[in-house]
Amino acid sequence: MQKSEAFDRVSMAGKVVTVTGGGRGIGAATARLCAARGASVVIADLDEEPGNETVTEIQRDGGTAAFIRTDVTQEDDVRAMVDFAVSTFGGLHASFNNAGTNLANLIVTEVPLEQWQRNLSINLTSVFLCVKYQITHMLANGGGSIVNNSSAAGVVGMPKLIDYTAAKHGVIGVTRAMAAEMSGQGIRVNAIVTGATETRLSADYMKQPDLRAMLEGAHPIGRIGKPHELAETVSWLLSDAASFVTGSCVAVDGGYTAM
Repeated sequence: MQKSEAFDRVSMAGKVVTVTGGGRGIGAATARLCAARGASVVIADLDEEPGNETVTEIQRDGGTAAFIRTDVTQEDDVRAMVDFAVSTFGGLHASFNNAGTNLANLIVTEVPLEQWQRNLSINLTSVFLCVKYQITHMLANGGGSIVNNSSAAGVVGMPKLIDYTAAKHGVIGVTRAMAAEMSGQGIRVNAIVTGATETRLSADYMKQPDLRAMLEGAHPIGRIGKPHELAETVSWLLSDAASFVTGSCVAVDGGYTAM
């Protein structure tokens, strides 16, 4: 393959992409990169201000993007997000299901049922809802690619994070089940397994020198990840360059889960 052909495979020209949690962090970095590679990007976020800011940044750089306020725990919102992508840009070819959160860290005997249910709703049920409606439209296009954001907590047990760990393990289960179910119909489904990353959600505890040093030391690479580094992997998985990759859980974690 010539170099120009390899580059063209990574190009996302002509593709319509949805990114949940696209206003900040890994989602925003992925939205910007996909747009830079030619995609029309729908940014879905619960917070309007950062979502619209990301759209403005993409448009300022010559890209194409639109924002829709979306609560990914609500089925009607998720359906509306996918319909918006199709009506605004004419289809749906790729999706990054990235929205999520981590609620208070507690030992299992202190976790309220409400927190357990809320964490699973935000981090797991949302992914189920997204793939349910994304797949419907991708089948109409003859195929597509979905990437779900899991975590190192999706493959190892995390103390004081039973609800988050259960949800992120579930994301990998959804990913593998959908890959097995849909690969014969032209839809690829993969997940990324992330280590500690510099995002808004991690900003507060990253400011604590001892905790930051502990996290850096837990990653064999010796540092915390940057959103743009994860975006490179997500964009590749969404593109045709990863056409033979499905059902994979790609570790983008600085070696954390290798230990």
